[in-house]
Amino acid sequence: MIELTTSLMMLMSAVYAGSPATLDSTAPIQTKAEIIAKEQMLTEKRATIADIKTYVREYYKDTPILEEVSRCESTFTQFTKNGKVMRGIENPADVGLMQINEYYHAEPAKKLGYNIYSVEGNLAYGKYLYDKKGTAPWSASSPCWGKKVSAQIAVR
Repeated sequence: MIELTTSLMMLMSAVYAGSPATLDSTAPIQTKAEIIAKEQMLTEKRATIADIKTYVREYYKDTPILEEVSRCESTFTQFTKNGKVMRGIENPADVGLMQINEYYHAEPAKKLGYNIYSVEGNLAYGKYLYDKKGTAPWSASSPCWGKKVSAQIAVR
């Protein structure tokens, strides 16, 4: 988390020529510029899987099942090494961290203001789907994420 915060602060400092000390890494993203800066940091080649995983974990802190879905569906990958959006192996219409199927969801997501080809939009639309349909959209990967979820439930 410290590495992600430090990287984000350095990136935003370079972009906006502001002091990193003035940035509050716990504040919610409120401006388009902040969203763009975070998106740029997460798409840079130096952004590691650990950076993305930390971001996904924080994004889904209230719905940890979605972190597991992202791990199983994409291994926390939104973009390939050459900068293109990651597509599914079995179905190339599935895109990004949450493997959102563009055939069924690109237009509805766009109407709601989500860009499923971006980190933020893919995660946000994933949460929207989960709120509407639970884990059903990701049932094909449930053998992967279902085990960890069952173990977490058993611990409670």
